[in-house]
Amino acid sequence: MSPPLDEAAIGSGAPQTPGRIIVVDDDPGIRDVVHDFLTRHGYEVETAADAAGLNRALAKGHVDLVVLDVMLPGEDGLAVCKRLAANQGPAVIMLSAMGEETDRIVGLELGADDYLPKPCNPRELLARVRAVLRRRGEQPRSETNLGAHCEFNGWRLDLVRRELRSPDGVVVNLSGGEFSLLRAFVERPQRVLTRDQLLDLARGPDSDAYDRAIDVQISRLRRKLDDGGSGSELIRTIRNEGYMFMAKVVRR
Repeated sequence: MSPPLDEAAIGSGAPQTPGRIIVVDDDPGIRDVVHDFLTRHGYEVETAADAAGLNRALAKGHVDLVVLDVMLPGEDGLAVCKRLAANQGPAVIMLSAMGEETDRIVGLELGADDYLPKPCNPRELLARVRAVLRRRGEQPRSETNLGAHCEFNGWRLDLVRRELRSPDGVVVNLSGGEFSLLRAFVERPQRVLTRDQLLDLARGPDSDAYDRAIDVQISRLRRKLDDGGSGSELIRTIRNEGYMFMAKVVRR
Protein backbone atom coordinates (compact mmCIF):
# COMPACT_ATOMS: atom_id res chain seq x y z
CA MET A 1 0.00 0.00 0.00
CA SER A 2 1.26 3.48 -0.85
CA PRO A 3 2.36 5.64 2.09
CA PRO A 4 -0.18 8.14 3.48
CA LEU A 5 -0.48 11.38 1.54
CA ASP A 6 -0.54 14.92 2.86
CA GLU A 7 -3.95 15.39 4.49
CA ALA A 8 -4.29 18.82 2.91
CA ALA A 9 -4.46 17.11 -0.46
CA ILE A 10 -7.31 14.88 0.67
CA GLY A 11 -9.83 17.19 2.20
CA SER A 12 -10.31 18.47 5.65
CA GLY A 13 -11.64 17.07 8.81
CA ALA A 14 -13.18 13.89 10.11
CA PRO A 15 -16.50 12.58 8.85
CA GLN A 16 -19.61 13.96 10.51
CA THR A 17 -20.62 10.49 11.62
CA PRO A 18 -17.50 8.50 12.52
CA GLY A 19 -17.80 4.75 12.36
CA ARG A 20 -16.12 1.75 13.94
CA ILE A 21 -13.91 -0.04 11.45
CA ILE A 22 -11.99 -3.31 11.67
CA VAL A 23 -8.98 -3.68 9.37
CA VAL A 24 -8.14 -7.34 8.72
CA ASP A 25 -4.81 -8.07 7.04
CA ASP A 26 -1.97 -10.45 7.86
CA ASP A 27 0.59 -7.81 6.85
CA PRO A 28 1.35 -5.71 9.97
CA GLY A 29 2.73 -2.87 7.84
CA ILE A 30 -0.53 -2.50 5.91
CA ARG A 31 -2.56 -2.78 9.11
CA ASP A 32 -0.58 0.04 10.70
CA VAL A 33 -0.78 2.33 7.66
CA VAL A 34 -4.55 1.90 7.27
CA HIS A 35 -5.16 2.13 11.03
CA ASP A 36 -3.23 5.39 11.39
CA PHE A 37 -4.67 6.97 8.25
CA LEU A 38 -8.31 6.23 9.03
CA THR A 39 -7.86 7.15 12.68
CA ARG A 40 -6.55 10.57 11.67
CA HIS A 41 -9.77 11.06 9.75
CA GLY A 42 -11.98 10.46 12.76
CA TYR A 43 -12.78 6.76 12.62
CA GLU A 44 -12.52 4.32 15.50
CA VAL A 45 -10.23 1.66 14.07
CA GLU A 46 -9.16 -1.75 15.32
CA THR A 47 -6.97 -4.26 13.52
CA ALA A 48 -6.85 -8.02 13.22
CA ALA A 49 -4.41 -10.40 11.55
CA ASP A 50 -6.92 -13.12 10.71
CA ALA A 51 -10.54 -14.23 10.95
CA ALA A 52 -10.19 -15.25 14.58
CA GLY A 53 -9.01 -11.75 15.48
CA LEU A 54 -11.91 -10.27 13.55
CA ASN A 55 -14.35 -12.47 15.44
CA ARG A 56 -12.96 -11.21 18.74
CA ALA A 57 -13.31 -7.60 17.58
CA LEU A 58 -16.88 -8.19 16.40
CA ALA A 59 -17.76 -9.67 19.79
CA LYS A 60 -16.92 -6.35 21.48
CA GLY A 61 -19.87 -4.54 19.94
CA HIS A 62 -21.27 -2.87 16.85
CA VAL A 63 -18.98 -2.60 13.82
CA ASP A 64 -19.87 -0.40 10.85
CA LEU A 65 -17.35 -1.63 8.29
CA VAL A 66 -14.66 -4.26 7.77
CA VAL A 67 -11.68 -3.62 5.48
CA LEU A 68 -10.88 -7.20 4.58
CA ASP A 69 -7.88 -8.72 2.81
CA VAL A 70 -8.63 -11.73 0.61
CA MET A 71 -5.47 -13.70 1.38
CA LEU A 72 -5.62 -14.54 5.08
CA PRO A 73 -4.23 -17.49 7.02
CA GLY A 74 -6.89 -19.96 8.05
CA GLU A 75 -10.36 -18.81 6.98
CA ASP A 76 -9.73 -16.67 3.91
CA GLY A 77 -11.28 -13.29 3.20
CA LEU A 78 -13.82 -14.60 0.69
CA ALA A 79 -15.19 -17.09 3.23
CA VAL A 80 -15.29 -14.35 5.90
CA CYS A 81 -17.13 -12.01 3.51
CA LYS A 82 -19.71 -14.67 2.69
CA ARG A 83 -20.26 -15.36 6.40
CA LEU A 84 -20.69 -11.68 7.26
CA ALA A 85 -23.16 -11.14 4.41
CA ALA A 86 -25.19 -14.22 5.39
CA ASN A 87 -25.55 -12.85 8.92
CA GLN A 88 -26.37 -9.30 7.78
CA GLY A 89 -23.12 -8.11 9.29
CA PRO A 90 -21.19 -4.87 8.73
CA ALA A 91 -20.32 -3.44 5.35
CA VAL A 92 -17.24 -4.99 3.71
CA ILE A 93 -14.57 -3.44 1.51
CA MET A 94 -12.29 -6.15 0.17
CA LEU A 95 -8.60 -5.62 -0.58
CA SER A 96 -6.76 -8.05 -2.79
CA ALA A 97 -3.54 -8.31 -4.76
CA MET A 98 -5.68 -10.20 -7.28
CA GLY A 99 -7.07 -7.24 -9.18
CA GLU A 100 -8.60 -9.00 -12.20
CA GLU A 101 -12.24 -8.31 -13.02
CA THR A 102 -13.18 -11.93 -12.32
CA ASP A 103 -11.77 -11.63 -8.79
CA ARG A 104 -13.78 -8.44 -8.21
CA ILE A 105 -16.93 -10.16 -9.42
CA VAL A 106 -16.37 -13.05 -7.02
CA GLY A 107 -16.03 -10.60 -4.12
CA LEU A 108 -19.23 -8.78 -5.10
CA GLU A 109 -21.03 -12.10 -5.61
CA LEU A 110 -20.19 -13.06 -2.03
CA GLY A 111 -21.64 -9.83 -0.63
CA ALA A 112 -18.81 -7.28 -0.56
CA ASP A 113 -19.93 -3.65 -0.77
CA ASP A 114 -16.79 -2.59 -2.60
CA TYR A 115 -13.48 -4.03 -3.80
CA LEU A 116 -10.03 -2.45 -4.20
CA PRO A 117 -6.89 -4.01 -5.71
CA LYS A 118 -3.65 -3.87 -3.73
CA PRO A 119 -1.56 -1.83 -3.50
CA CYS A 120 -4.08 0.99 -3.18
CA ASN A 121 -3.70 4.66 -2.33
CA PRO A 122 -4.93 5.46 1.22
CA ARG A 123 -6.78 8.45 -0.19
CA GLU A 124 -8.81 6.18 -2.48
CA LEU A 125 -9.53 3.78 0.38
CA LEU A 126 -10.74 6.70 2.51
CA ALA A 127 -13.09 7.81 -0.28
CA ARG A 128 -14.49 4.28 -0.60
CA VAL A 129 -14.95 4.00 3.18
CA ARG A 130 -16.86 7.28 3.25
CA ALA A 131 -19.01 6.29 0.28
CA VAL A 132 -19.91 2.86 1.71
CA LEU A 133 -20.74 4.24 5.16
CA ARG A 134 -22.75 7.05 3.59
CA ARG A 135 -24.81 4.56 1.59
CA ARG A 136 -25.36 2.43 4.68
CA GLY A 137 -26.46 5.42 6.74
CA GLU A 138 -28.66 7.17 4.20
CA GLN A 139 -32.42 7.01 4.37
CA PRO A 140 -34.38 8.32 1.41
CA ARG A 141 -36.49 11.41 2.00
CA SER A 142 -39.58 9.45 1.08
CA GLU A 143 -39.20 7.32 4.23
CA THR A 144 -40.34 10.26 6.33
CA ASN A 145 -43.08 11.40 4.01
CA LEU A 146 -44.47 8.18 2.62
CA GLY A 147 -43.63 5.50 5.15
CA ALA A 148 -40.73 3.21 5.75
CA HIS A 149 -42.13 0.02 4.20
CA CYS A 150 -42.47 -0.93 0.54
CA GLU A 151 -44.76 -3.77 -0.52
CA PHE A 152 -44.74 -5.40 -3.94
CA ASN A 153 -46.13 -8.75 -5.15
CA GLY A 154 -46.41 -9.95 -1.55
CA TRP A 155 -42.86 -8.88 -0.66
CA ARG A 156 -42.17 -6.37 2.11
CA LEU A 157 -39.03 -4.21 2.26
CA ASP A 158 -38.37 -2.37 5.54
CA LEU A 159 -36.22 0.64 4.68
CA VAL A 160 -35.32 1.42 8.30
CA ARG A 161 -34.40 -2.09 9.43
CA ARG A 162 -32.99 -2.88 5.98
CA GLU A 163 -34.97 -6.10 5.98
CA LEU A 164 -36.64 -7.94 3.10
CA ARG A 165 -39.40 -10.48 3.76
CA SER A 166 -40.71 -12.91 1.18
CA PRO A 167 -44.45 -13.48 0.55
CA ASP A 168 -44.13 -16.40 3.01
CA GLY A 169 -42.74 -14.12 5.71
CA VAL A 170 -39.17 -15.44 5.48
CA VAL A 171 -36.37 -12.90 5.97
CA VAL A 172 -34.09 -12.80 2.92
CA ASN A 173 -30.52 -11.72 3.63
CA LEU A 174 -29.31 -8.83 1.47
CA SER A 175 -25.81 -7.42 1.25
CA GLY A 176 -25.44 -3.65 1.52
CA GLY A 177 -25.11 -3.35 -2.26
CA GLU A 178 -28.16 -5.52 -2.90
CA PHE A 179 -30.26 -3.51 -0.45
CA SER A 180 -29.22 -0.20 -2.05
CA LEU A 181 -30.02 -1.55 -5.50
CA LEU A 182 -33.44 -2.90 -4.50
CA ARG A 183 -34.25 0.38 -2.76
CA ALA A 184 -33.37 2.26 -5.95
CA PHE A 185 -35.77 0.03 -7.89
CA VAL A 186 -38.73 0.15 -5.48
CA GLU A 187 -38.53 3.93 -5.24
CA ARG A 188 -38.72 4.17 -9.05
CA PRO A 189 -40.98 1.31 -10.14
CA GLN A 190 -42.03 0.78 -13.74
CA ARG A 191 -39.35 3.14 -15.02
CA VAL A 192 -36.36 2.27 -17.18
CA LEU A 193 -33.14 2.88 -15.24
CA THR A 194 -29.83 2.82 -17.06
CA ARG A 195 -26.72 1.22 -15.58
CA ASP A 196 -25.23 4.66 -14.96
CA GLN A 197 -28.37 5.74 -13.08
CA LEU A 198 -28.30 2.58 -10.99
CA LEU A 199 -24.61 3.07 -10.21
CA ASP A 200 -25.33 6.60 -8.97
CA LEU A 201 -28.43 5.59 -7.01
CA ALA A 202 -27.07 2.41 -5.44
CA ARG A 203 -23.36 3.12 -5.09
CA GLY A 204 -23.19 6.92 -5.01
CA PRO A 205 -22.03 9.49 -7.57
CA ASP A 206 -18.45 9.35 -6.24
CA SER A 207 -18.11 5.67 -7.03
CA ASP A 208 -15.90 4.58 -9.90
CA ALA A 209 -17.55 1.15 -10.02
CA TYR A 210 -17.98 -0.38 -13.43
CA ASP A 211 -21.18 -1.42 -15.24
CA ARG A 212 -20.46 -5.11 -14.73
CA ALA A 213 -20.83 -4.67 -10.96
CA ILE A 214 -24.47 -3.65 -11.44
CA ASP A 215 -25.12 -6.64 -13.69
CA VAL A 216 -23.64 -8.96 -11.06
CA GLN A 217 -25.73 -7.53 -8.23
CA ILE A 218 -28.91 -7.56 -10.31
CA SER A 219 -28.28 -11.22 -11.10
CA ARG A 220 -27.88 -11.98 -7.37
CA LEU A 221 -30.97 -9.94 -6.50
CA ARG A 222 -33.03 -11.72 -9.14
CA ARG A 223 -32.03 -15.11 -7.74
CA LYS A 224 -33.08 -14.11 -4.24
CA LEU A 225 -36.41 -12.75 -5.43
CA ASP A 226 -37.01 -15.85 -7.54
CA ASP A 227 -36.21 -18.08 -4.56
CA GLY A 228 -39.09 -16.41 -2.75
CA GLY A 229 -41.50 -18.13 -5.10
CA SER A 230 -43.13 -15.02 -6.54
CA GLY A 231 -43.42 -16.71 -9.92
CA SER A 232 -43.20 -13.38 -11.73
CA GLU A 233 -40.46 -11.33 -13.35
CA LEU A 234 -39.74 -8.43 -11.02
CA ILE A 235 -36.63 -7.00 -12.70
CA ARG A 236 -36.81 -6.91 -16.48
CA THR A 237 -33.87 -6.26 -18.79
CA ILE A 238 -34.71 -3.56 -21.34
CA ARG A 239 -32.42 -4.22 -24.26
CA ASN A 240 -29.89 -1.47 -25.01
CA GLU A 241 -31.42 0.71 -22.27
CA GLY A 242 -31.15 -0.79 -18.79
CA TYR A 243 -33.53 -2.37 -16.29
CA MET A 244 -37.10 -1.88 -15.10
CA PHE A 245 -38.75 -2.92 -11.83
CA MET A 246 -42.06 -4.31 -13.06
CA ALA A 247 -44.14 -4.57 -9.86
CA LYS A 248 -46.49 -1.96 -8.48
CA VAL A 249 -45.06 -0.68 -5.19
CA VAL A 250 -47.14 0.48 -2.24
CA ARG A 251 -45.54 2.65 0.48
CA ARG A 252 -46.85 2.34 4.04
